[in-house]
Amino acid sequence: MKVIAIIKYLFTLIGAAMLAGAFFWYGSTSNFLKEAVKAEGAVVELVRSQSSDSTTYRPVVHFLSQDGRQIEFTSTSGSNPPSYTSGEKVEVLYLPSAPQDARINGFFSLWGGPVIVGGMGSLFFLIGAGIMLAGLFKGRSDDKLRLHGTPVSTQFQSVEQNRSLSVNGRHPFRIFTQWHNPATSELHIFQSNNLWFDPSDHINQQQITVFIDAANPKKYLVDLSFLPKLAQ
Repeated sequence: MKVIAIIKYLFTLIGAAMLAGAFFWYGSTSNFLKEAVKAEGAVVELVRSQSSDSTTYRPVVHFLSQDGRQIEFTSTSGSNPPSYTSGEKVEVLYLPSAPQDARINGFFSLWGGPVIVGGMGSLFFLIGAGIMLAGLFKGRSDDKLRLHGTPVSTQFQSVEQNRSLSVNGRHPFRIFTQWHNPATSELHIFQSNNLWFDPSDHINQQQITVFIDAANPKKYLVDLSFLPKLAQ
Protein backbone atom coordinates (compact mmCIF):
# COMPACT_ATOMS: atom_id res chain seq x y z
CA MET A 1 0.00 0.00 0.00
CA LYS A 2 0.97 3.59 -0.56
CA VAL A 3 0.56 4.24 3.16
CA ILE A 4 3.29 1.72 4.04
CA ALA A 5 5.58 3.17 1.36
CA ILE A 6 5.00 6.68 2.73
CA ILE A 7 5.63 5.52 6.31
CA LYS A 8 8.93 3.82 5.54
CA TYR A 9 10.33 6.77 3.57
CA LEU A 10 8.95 9.35 5.99
CA PHE A 11 10.34 7.57 9.05
CA THR A 12 13.72 7.11 7.38
CA LEU A 13 13.95 10.78 6.35
CA ILE A 14 12.79 12.06 9.75
CA GLY A 15 15.24 9.74 11.49
CA ALA A 16 18.13 10.82 9.25
CA ALA A 17 17.28 14.51 9.80
CA MET A 18 17.13 14.05 13.59
CA LEU A 19 20.42 12.13 13.61
CA ALA A 20 22.04 14.90 11.57
CA GLY A 21 20.64 17.47 14.01
CA ALA A 22 21.96 15.51 16.99
CA PHE A 23 25.38 15.26 15.34
CA PHE A 24 25.60 19.03 14.76
CA TRP A 25 24.26 19.67 18.28
CA TYR A 26 26.98 17.40 19.67
CA GLY A 27 29.61 19.27 17.64
CA SER A 28 28.31 22.64 18.80
CA THR A 29 28.45 21.55 22.45
CA SER A 30 31.95 20.13 21.99
CA ASN A 31 33.16 23.43 20.51
CA PHE A 32 31.48 25.31 23.35
CA LEU A 33 33.32 23.22 25.97
CA LYS A 34 36.68 23.89 24.31
CA GLU A 35 36.32 27.65 24.79
CA ALA A 36 34.11 27.89 27.87
CA VAL A 37 35.31 29.15 31.26
CA LYS A 38 33.94 28.14 34.64
CA ALA A 39 32.21 30.17 37.30
CA GLU A 40 30.27 29.45 40.46
CA GLY A 41 26.59 30.17 40.26
CA ALA A 42 23.48 29.72 42.35
CA VAL A 43 19.95 28.64 41.50
CA VAL A 44 17.64 31.52 42.43
CA GLU A 45 14.31 30.03 41.31
CA LEU A 46 12.66 27.30 39.29
CA VAL A 47 10.58 28.21 36.26
CA ARG A 48 7.61 25.96 35.64
CA SER A 49 7.00 24.96 32.02
CA GLN A 50 3.60 23.47 31.23
CA SER A 51 2.82 21.46 28.08
CA SER A 52 -0.28 19.51 27.10
CA ASP A 53 0.78 16.37 28.94
CA SER A 54 3.66 17.24 31.25
CA THR A 55 5.18 19.82 33.59
CA THR A 56 8.91 20.49 33.92
CA TYR A 57 10.99 22.85 36.04
CA ARG A 58 13.93 24.81 34.67
CA PRO A 59 16.47 26.45 37.00
CA VAL A 60 17.20 30.17 36.83
CA VAL A 61 20.86 30.76 37.70
CA HIS A 62 22.86 33.85 38.77
CA PHE A 63 26.63 34.04 38.45
CA LEU A 64 29.41 36.63 38.30
CA SER A 65 31.34 36.80 35.01
CA GLN A 66 35.08 37.45 34.73
CA ASP A 67 34.48 41.14 34.01
CA GLY A 68 32.39 41.53 37.17
CA ARG A 69 28.94 41.52 35.61
CA GLN A 70 26.00 39.83 37.32
CA ILE A 71 24.52 37.41 34.78
CA GLU A 72 21.20 35.63 34.96
CA PHE A 73 20.14 32.82 32.62
CA THR A 74 17.46 30.17 32.49
CA SER A 75 18.61 26.64 31.68
CA THR A 76 17.26 25.25 28.42
CA SER A 77 16.76 21.83 30.04
CA GLY A 78 14.15 21.02 32.63
CA SER A 79 12.90 17.97 34.49
CA ASN A 80 10.18 16.70 36.79
CA PRO A 81 10.96 16.23 39.60
CA PRO A 82 13.34 19.21 39.52
CA SER A 83 17.05 18.40 39.26
CA TYR A 84 17.98 21.46 41.34
CA THR A 85 16.63 23.36 44.34
CA SER A 86 16.44 27.09 44.95
CA GLY A 87 19.67 28.31 46.59
CA GLU A 88 21.71 25.34 45.36
CA LYS A 89 25.27 26.10 44.21
CA VAL A 90 26.09 24.99 40.66
CA GLU A 91 29.11 25.19 38.37
CA VAL A 92 28.49 27.33 35.31
CA LEU A 93 30.17 27.21 31.91
CA TYR A 94 30.07 30.21 29.60
CA LEU A 95 31.86 31.96 26.76
CA PRO A 96 33.38 35.31 27.79
CA SER A 97 32.00 36.79 24.57
CA ALA A 98 28.45 35.62 25.34
CA PRO A 99 27.98 35.03 29.08
CA GLN A 100 24.20 35.25 28.73
CA ASP A 101 24.29 31.90 26.89
CA ALA A 102 25.82 30.11 29.87
CA ARG A 103 25.00 26.53 30.77
CA ILE A 104 25.03 24.50 33.97
CA ASN A 105 27.96 22.09 34.00
CA GLY A 106 25.91 18.89 34.17
CA PHE A 107 25.48 15.94 31.84
CA PHE A 108 21.82 16.52 31.06
CA SER A 109 22.23 20.28 30.67
CA LEU A 110 25.07 19.78 28.20
CA TRP A 111 24.24 16.50 26.46
CA GLY A 112 20.56 15.86 27.17
CA GLY A 113 19.41 17.46 23.91
CA PRO A 114 21.73 15.53 21.57
CA VAL A 115 21.08 12.27 23.42
CA ILE A 116 17.27 12.62 23.25
CA VAL A 117 17.21 13.80 19.63
CA GLY A 118 19.77 11.18 18.62
CA GLY A 119 17.82 8.43 20.39
CA MET A 120 14.54 9.40 18.75
CA GLY A 121 16.26 9.78 15.39
CA SER A 122 17.79 6.31 15.72
CA LEU A 123 14.36 4.84 16.49
CA PHE A 124 12.67 6.52 13.52
CA PHE A 125 15.54 5.61 11.19
CA LEU A 126 15.66 1.97 12.31
CA ILE A 127 11.90 1.56 11.87
CA GLY A 128 11.92 3.10 8.38
CA ALA A 129 15.09 1.37 7.24
CA GLY A 130 13.91 -1.89 8.81
CA ILE A 131 10.69 -1.83 6.78
CA MET A 132 12.66 -1.12 3.60
CA LEU A 133 15.23 -3.85 4.27
CA ALA A 134 12.54 -6.38 5.18
CA GLY A 135 10.76 -5.65 1.91
CA LEU A 136 14.02 -5.87 -0.02
CA PHE A 137 15.02 -9.23 1.50
CA LYS A 138 11.49 -10.61 1.08
CA GLY A 139 11.50 -9.55 -2.57
CA ARG A 140 14.83 -11.24 -3.18
CA SER A 141 13.67 -14.40 -1.43
CA ASP A 142 10.49 -14.48 -3.52
CA ASP A 143 12.45 -13.96 -6.74
CA LYS A 144 14.81 -16.79 -5.81
CA LEU A 145 11.93 -19.17 -5.11
CA ARG A 146 10.16 -18.15 -8.32
CA LEU A 147 13.30 -18.87 -10.36
CA HIS A 148 14.77 -21.89 -8.55
CA GLY A 149 11.96 -23.26 -6.39
CA THR A 150 10.11 -26.48 -7.11
CA PRO A 151 6.52 -25.82 -8.28
CA VAL A 152 3.86 -27.96 -6.64
CA SER A 153 0.13 -27.96 -7.25
CA THR A 154 -1.76 -27.20 -4.03
CA GLN A 155 -5.42 -27.26 -3.09
CA PHE A 156 -7.12 -23.91 -2.50
CA GLN A 157 -8.61 -23.75 1.00
CA SER A 158 -9.75 -20.25 1.92
CA VAL A 159 -9.26 -16.50 1.92
CA GLU A 160 -8.77 -14.96 5.34
CA GLN A 161 -7.94 -11.52 6.69
CA ASN A 162 -4.64 -11.06 8.50
CA ARG A 163 -5.90 -9.55 11.74
CA SER A 164 -2.37 -9.21 13.10
CA LEU A 165 -1.67 -6.37 10.65
CA SER A 166 -3.66 -3.18 10.29
CA VAL A 167 -3.04 -0.02 8.26
CA ASN A 168 -5.54 2.83 8.59
CA GLY A 169 -7.98 0.38 10.14
CA ARG A 170 -7.75 -2.06 7.20
CA HIS A 171 -6.54 -5.65 7.37
CA PRO A 172 -4.93 -7.37 4.38
CA PHE A 173 -6.11 -10.69 2.94
CA ARG A 174 -4.19 -13.95 2.51
CA ILE A 175 -4.91 -17.04 0.43
CA PHE A 176 -4.51 -20.40 2.17
CA THR A 177 -3.75 -23.64 0.33
CA GLN A 178 -2.64 -27.14 1.34
CA TRP A 179 -0.45 -29.82 -0.19
CA HIS A 180 0.10 -33.46 0.69
CA ASN A 181 3.80 -34.27 0.29
CA PRO A 182 3.93 -37.77 -1.24
CA ALA A 183 7.55 -38.23 -0.19
CA THR A 184 6.89 -37.73 3.52
CA SER A 185 3.07 -38.13 3.75
CA GLU A 186 3.03 -34.77 5.55
CA LEU A 187 0.33 -32.17 4.96
CA HIS A 188 1.64 -28.66 4.37
CA ILE A 189 -0.43 -25.48 4.83
CA PHE A 190 0.69 -22.49 2.78
CA GLN A 191 -0.35 -18.87 3.10
CA SER A 192 0.21 -16.17 0.50
CA ASN A 193 1.79 -12.78 0.90
CA ASN A 194 -0.56 -10.05 2.11
CA LEU A 195 -3.06 -8.69 -0.43
CA TRP A 196 -4.70 -5.31 0.01
CA PHE A 197 -7.88 -6.36 -1.77
CA ASP A 198 -10.25 -9.31 -1.37
CA PRO A 199 -9.17 -11.88 -4.00
CA SER A 200 -12.16 -14.18 -3.46
CA ASP A 201 -13.99 -13.20 -6.68
CA HIS A 202 -10.84 -13.75 -8.75
CA ILE A 203 -10.07 -17.30 -7.67
CA ASN A 204 -11.60 -19.50 -10.37
CA GLN A 205 -9.43 -22.58 -9.88
CA GLN A 206 -9.07 -25.08 -7.09
CA GLN A 207 -5.39 -25.73 -7.80
CA ILE A 208 -2.84 -23.01 -7.00
CA THR A 209 0.86 -23.31 -7.68
CA VAL A 210 3.31 -22.88 -4.81
CA PHE A 211 7.08 -22.68 -5.31
CA ILE A 212 8.91 -24.47 -2.51
CA ASP A 213 12.50 -24.95 -1.51
CA ALA A 214 12.89 -28.70 -2.03
CA ALA A 215 15.42 -28.88 0.82
CA ASN A 216 13.17 -26.91 3.17
CA PRO A 217 9.44 -26.74 2.27
CA LYS A 218 8.95 -24.17 5.03
CA LYS A 219 10.43 -21.72 2.54
CA TYR A 220 7.82 -21.18 -0.13
CA LEU A 221 6.00 -18.67 -2.33
CA VAL A 222 2.33 -18.89 -3.22
CA ASP A 223 2.05 -17.94 -6.90
CA LEU A 224 -0.43 -15.07 -7.22
CA SER A 225 0.30 -14.24 -10.84
CA PHE A 226 -3.26 -15.28 -11.80
CA LEU A 227 -4.71 -12.38 -9.80
CA PRO A 228 -5.24 -8.91 -11.25
CA LYS A 229 -2.78 -6.28 -10.09
CA LEU A 230 -4.05 -3.61 -7.73
CA ALA A 231 -4.12 -0.19 -9.41
CA GLN A 232 -1.73 2.36 -7.89
